[in-house]
This record gives sequence, C-alpha cells and structure tokens, in this order.
Amino acid sequence: MSCAKISHSVSRLARDQRLHHASRTIFRSRSTASPSANLIESKKRRNDIFNSQIEIQKERIGRIEKINVLYKGLPKETELVLNKYISTPYNVAQHLSQWVVKRGVLALVDDLKLWDMHRPLESDCSVQFLNFDDKDPFHVNKAFWRTCSFLLGAVVDNAFKDNISVTLHSFPSPNVKSGSFVYDVKLGLDDWEPTHDELRMLSAEFVSLARKGLILERLEVTADTALDMFADNAFKVEQIPDIASSNPGNMIVLYRVADHIDISRGPMIANTEFIGRATISAVHQLQTDLGKLYRFQGVALPTGILEYTVHKLNIGTQHRYMSNKMAHHNTGVYILLPTYMNNFL
Repeated sequence: MSCAKISHSVSRLARDQRLHHASRTIFRSRSTASPSANLIESKKRRNDIFNSQIEIQKERIGRIEKINVLYKGLPKETELVLNKYISTPYNVAQHLSQWVVKRGVLALVDDLKLWDMHRPLESDCSVQFLNFDDKDPFHVNKAFWRTCSFLLGAVVDNAFKDNISVTLHSFPSPNVKSGSFVYDVKLGLDDWEPTHDELRMLSAEFVSLARKGLILERLEVTADTALDMFADNAFKVEQIPDIASSNPGNMIVLYRVADHIDISRGPMIANTEFIGRATISAVHQLQTDLGKLYRFQGVALPTGILEYTVHKLNIGTQHRYMSNKMAHHNTGVYILLPTYMNNFL
C-alpha cells in the first residue's frame, strides 16, 4: 500500500474515532441504541392518528367521480381523465413519462395554485410541473428550503440521548436569499456549543435520511385532532389555535416523512431524493420569551445542482476557498458554502 493510501486510511480512522467519541457524549448511537420508550410511544400515537385520519378521509370520498386534467408542458399538452380526490399531480406525471416523473418537484394547478406532487386533485384543472432549472425557480427553491427545515426537525428529534429532553418549536418561513434552512428547538442542555464533529454527525444523519428517497405526505386535520396529536409538545399546543384561525375551515396542514410528523402550510418538494449534498453548519443560542432555544442551521443543494454551479462559475477546485461566501448562479438558487460544506464537496 502506498504512503498516500496509508495516510488516507489513518486519517479516515481518526475521523471515525472522533465521531464515535462524539456519539458517546450527547448523541444516540444508531448501531447500539434505539429511541426511548417515550419517544417511540409518542411517534406511534401520532402516526396512528395520522393513519386513522387518512382512512376517515378516504371513506368520505364515497362514489368515485372523474375529473378532466389538462397537462401543460413538455413533451406536449395532454388531456387526462382521472379520479377526483384520489389522483395526484404525481399520477399525472406517471401517465406521461418517467422523464417527467423524475423532474417534477412541485405542481402548479390552474396557473395559480402551488400544489404538492402527492396531494389529490379536487376538481377539473390544468397542471404544470415546476423544476429547479426553471427560468424563475423561486417557488421551487422555497419548497426546497422548507422541506430541508422539516427534515432537520426530524433529525434533531431523534439525535440526542434519552437523558436530554428535545422539544421541537418551529421553523421560520424560508428565505431563499438567506441560503440556509433552520429549525428552532428547546434542549435540556446548558450553553451547548456543538463541536465540529458533532455537527458532522448531525450532517451525516440528515444526508442519510434524505438519501432514503422518501415522499412527503400531506394531510389536513381539524385543530382538535392536531391538538390531540401534539399533546406532548407545549409549543405546538400553543401554536395550533393561532394557525387554525388563519386557515380556511380552521384546519391544520400536517406533513409526514417516515414516522416524523410536523405542522407546515407547505408546499413541500415531492421526494427527499431531490436533496443533494447538505451539511448542518451551525447551532445558535436564542434568548426568547419562551426561554433559551437552539436554532439549528444547515445548507443544502438540490440533486445535480452542485456540478452545474461549479461548471457555470468555472471555479473547479477553488470551491474550497469559498468558505462563508455567497454564490449565486443563473438558476436562481442561492448557495452558502461555509467551511463545514468542505466535508461534502
């Protein structure tokens, strides 16, 4: 074995040992520990209610009605007859081609309404698909950052050992120009400042979840049902009435990925496989009226965007010197590349 290979192997071993040491401090080890009984029960109860609501809403559909759906886009406009309250934009894409299926990030219904790819269509309508390489991908970018924040909540909720309390608060509306995604969390830790290796561990968990290629399920429920689902989270219980009062019919919009459920008005991207390289770059302490919260912050790139960006900017290997700089390319995706991103480039 060459000296270079030996050096690389030693470096990799040292890194793995550091990460293992970090896992022994505050994080749950994926290989040796499972979530606490309380967390398992809480998630099971929430998912049981979610599943029962899906069945209740399916039963309300009754006799299946047909709707006319006009697809607008490449390769050509197509008229389809689909099932009301059952068929989704994703099903529209399936009727067209695998190429359309793979590209569809978000749907636009009747040239006006942003629509999740897996949300059932409710009436005769037209459907277009929005992608990251659109001339103006603003809405796709917002859905991307929103989805990343949602996944970040899922990662943090499962990351810490049982003796550290974790209560998810919320994630602010995405700001495309900020170039990052965040989630605010209350932790049973005093003045925690994550180490580089702890951030790497969180990043690895985030990337692992995204690479599972999970769909984002959307469900509308009553405020009472939402209060029942989140009875163990004082923050959510306080937020739900205000959110419901501003929504039509006082409904609450929920999303689920794997067994993680959270509140968001959406829309989200169709599938986590659209999330490419990512890193959790920082954790900030926030002093609020609710006490101390920790704001977890990350950056990510849509699948395939990084290579395109590097080519357009003609930066080649110089990307490692872009730490803490903001880069913008003509697809409209804003990219923040902090030092931690070097781990993924």
